[in-house]
Amino acid sequence: MGPLKGIRVVEMAGIGPGPFCGMMLADMGAEVLRIDRLGAAALPVDDPVTARGRRSVALDLKHPAGAGTVLQLLEQADILLEGYRPGVMERLGLGPEPCMERNPQLVYGRMTGWGQDGPLAQAAGHDLNYIALSGALHGIGRAGERPVPPLNLVGDYGGGAMMLAFGVVCAVLEARQSGKGQVVDAAMTDGSSLLMSLFHGLKAQGLWSSARGTNLLDGGAPFYDTYPCADGRHISIGALEPQFYRELLERIGLTGVPECAEQMNQKHWPAMRQRFAAVFASRTREEWCELLEGTDVCFAPVLDMDEAPDHSHNRARGTFVHHDGMTQAAPAPRFSRTRPELTTGARRPGEDTEAALADWGVDATTIGELLELGVCRVPTG
Repeated sequence: MGPLKGIRVVEMAGIGPGPFCGMMLADMGAEVLRIDRLGAAALPVDDPVTARGRRSVALDLKHPAGAGTVLQLLEQADILLEGYRPGVMERLGLGPEPCMERNPQLVYGRMTGWGQDGPLAQAAGHDLNYIALSGALHGIGRAGERPVPPLNLVGDYGGGAMMLAFGVVCAVLEARQSGKGQVVDAAMTDGSSLLMSLFHGLKAQGLWSSARGTNLLDGGAPFYDTYPCADGRHISIGALEPQFYRELLERIGLTGVPECAEQMNQKHWPAMRQRFAAVFASRTREEWCELLEGTDVCFAPVLDMDEAPDHSHNRARGTFVHHDGMTQAAPAPRFSRTRPELTTGARRPGEDTEAALADWGVDATTIGELLELGVCRVPTG
């Protein structure tokens, strides 16, 4: 089992970063119980990959008995995860104060875009908006063109879910020393701002320009970019260090070419790019793989989602697995002793209501009463 074996988590069902954080904790061995809204019990699972590894209970949280059941579950929990707008949990009677009265060591993890306070706290938004405000989005795109949405990786997952997972695990470690839980306020604006730390440092040294697509790591440098090949597929080159750049020139036949002689002379970058583009367009992606893959030129083919699981390196490491009838990424990172393993696949909302409530200390009589009142539900069909 993974390193979080023995940790119990109650996850209030949501979208985006909340489920991804719950998946990360479950992948690492935590027992995560997802609380779905009652109406969801008639629906299929929202995302079959990020819902993996935990059971589901469907509850009517607007009914006092539903909120009371959550409070009872939290007596057994180390962590609560919620991703509602600020104030929603409080209106349900499930804010930090009543929850931590039941369990003083509870770590109360809150995932939002704008944070729990500030002038935008109550506004709707999505990943793209949060990374726009943090300054991250501005730097992603080609020179002279508009910023490009980087999927929802920077806000939802890198700046959101991963920051929340890190935060709640930190707080659990602290609670074991102090005996006191606390609230973890994970905002995607904060997290994506933190991800920009390197670039703030470079800018402070005069080594980074706000002009998009003109810098070393944003596609401005021709030796750190992607190129189309003769077959229309693409390769990536990341030959930043001088020794790697020299090897690149040697292997692609551009050693001694004047336009490529001064790697860091930005005046030569446009001509250098033209040279690189012409060379890389002269062979197929597979031919470039045969010549460059595994060398120190810092090279990799640009693979799509169908190709990546079949690459020899990913196969050797088991980076992808076939689980629950589909290909998906294996848990990461790796541990030498407490090895994470995938357990259950995605469960339908409410699929485990009776069994999970019983396992978490709710007696059979109470479960029967909840079912009779319609406060909890088991999906049918």
